Amino acid sequence: MGILFIIVSNIFAIYPAQVIRVALDMVSDSLAQYQLLSNTPASGSYQVLLGRTILIFGVVVLVLALAKGLFLFFTRQTIIVMSRLIEYDLKNEIYDHYQSLDLAFFKKNSTGDLMNRISEDVSRVRMYLGPAVMYTMNLIVLFILVIGVMLTVSPLLTFYVLLPLPLLSLSIYYVSNIINVKSERVQKHLSGLSTFVQESFAGIRVLKAFTLEQERTQDFSEASSKYKEVSLDLARVNALFMPLMILLIGVSTIITVYVGGRLTITGEVTTGNIAEFVIYVNMLTWPVAALGWVTSITQRAAASQKRINEFLNQSSEIIGGDSNIKIESGEIEWKNVSFKYPDSEVFALENISFKLKAGESLAITGRTGSGKSTIAQLLLRLYDITEGSIRIDEHDIKEYKLSNLRRAMGYVPQDAFLFSNTVRSNIEFGLETQNPRLDVLKKAADDSDILNTIQEFEKEWETKLGERGVNLSGGQKQRMSMARAFAKQPVVLILDDSLSAVDTETEDRILRNLDRLMKGRTTIVISHRISSLKQSDNVLVLEEGQVIQSGDHQSLIKQEGLYKQLYEQQQLEQQMQE
Repeated sequence: MGILFIIVSNIFAIYPAQVIRVALDMVSDSLAQYQLLSNTPASGSYQVLLGRTILIFGVVVLVLALAKGLFLFFTRQTIIVMSRLIEYDLKNEIYDHYQSLDLAFFKKNSTGDLMNRISEDVSRVRMYLGPAVMYTMNLIVLFILVIGVMLTVSPLLTFYVLLPLPLLSLSIYYVSNIINVKSERVQKHLSGLSTFVQESFAGIRVLKAFTLEQERTQDFSEASSKYKEVSLDLARVNALFMPLMILLIGVSTIITVYVGGRLTITGEVTTGNIAEFVIYVNMLTWPVAALGWVTSITQRAAASQKRINEFLNQSSEIIGGDSNIKIESGEIEWKNVSFKYPDSEVFALENISFKLKAGESLAITGRTGSGKSTIAQLLLRLYDITEGSIRIDEHDIKEYKLSNLRRAMGYVPQDAFLFSNTVRSNIEFGLETQNPRLDVLKKAADDSDILNTIQEFEKEWETKLGERGVNLSGGQKQRMSMARAFAKQPVVLILDDSLSAVDTETEDRILRNLDRLMKGRTTIVISHRISSLKQSDNVLVLEEGQVIQSGDHQSLIKQEGLYKQLYEQQQLEQQMQE
């Protein structure tokens, strides 16, 4: 439909030039006749008739211009709107695909690159699908129509008129390439500047604590100065664009008038034909100039689509099962599980085996880097094991659909992540029901000892949290993250060092609540603080990815080993603090 509208609009664009040609030729002939009738009674009537005829020509030109504008509007409403709809679909497709990829993909690729491909690269593809296609089709249709008409009038004049246009297109193409290179440089500096500012504001507490405001201001000034220099460099090249177009348009017009004038003297064309050709030159100039711009857009779009396809063609190595079975009781069994992270030759976990009956609790502790958090990530199938098997409710973990597996689990990560949204939205984040009852959220917040803090906020549940919960303390963020998991009421609850940032008194209150929440629910508590593990049915002690001790708290503190060392060390630290 868009191409059809382009053809119709260009037909209406050609007719005004022909009407003007007829009008000028008629006026030229009429003036000679008027001079003959100037001293006769008919001169007044002839003058009125001539005026009315010229007015009719003017109205015809106006109507044709309006018709052209109407179909040009339809053209943009089809092709440009279509390109926007494709942009919308493509962004959704990429975002959806990103979310389907496994965690290893996000470890390999930076957030900035992912965002660029879904924003800048998609926008460049849209520019090709919309403006580039529209201008290309417009140029093809206009060339066929205009040159066809011009050749029927005078092939010689047509040749001279079109002579500067290839030069115009090549010049614009050359200038556009320079502009693109410099634009890329400007975008790169702008991206660096944005990253600098984002990091400064995100880390404002550290910045102020080390009194580095002046140094950062100086660094920003230097980065801003570089951005200014490349921007001015781009502005200088941009300044050549319009003057170059106007110069070459002017050259074409001069050639048209000069060659057309000589042909008029010989009687090959009329003065109306010269005016007609001048209009045609101006009609062709922008489409020909746009050819260089379109070529540049096409090149950039091809490069961007290639970048987009690199990620769209990647598939997740973690694929859920076909079965629609769901986790009911939460019985977990690990058999000789070993695991290496992608691109690593070292085992993060080696030959791990344990069984956790439905409703039982398991605590996991050990030094930093011993593989504690890896166990949680493998249970959620954020990664797949290298060797062995993990079974839940007597089914291999790979038999479950990923959605069914993860919905059954409440996970509180080590690094609590909160979204830039309200307190309520953050706590109800993992719930399947829309607009859950507030009493459910309050109960979860109370169990995680964050309810009083929420009620102290001016807007309470509608309080807007800053980026990553920047307006909360570390302990408050952890408790908010725990409330999110408690509200879900999962079959399996996984707490990954979720009390590391809270004080001892708050920890005791949460643990008392946790003791109640753990009843009838399979729970895995990962922590380096022994105080968080006391009420668990069984404890695994990890060292370099292997289980070196296991048993309940009372039996382990009686054994010589790492658990007893950690317990005595933490007891001593607590006594010193008191």
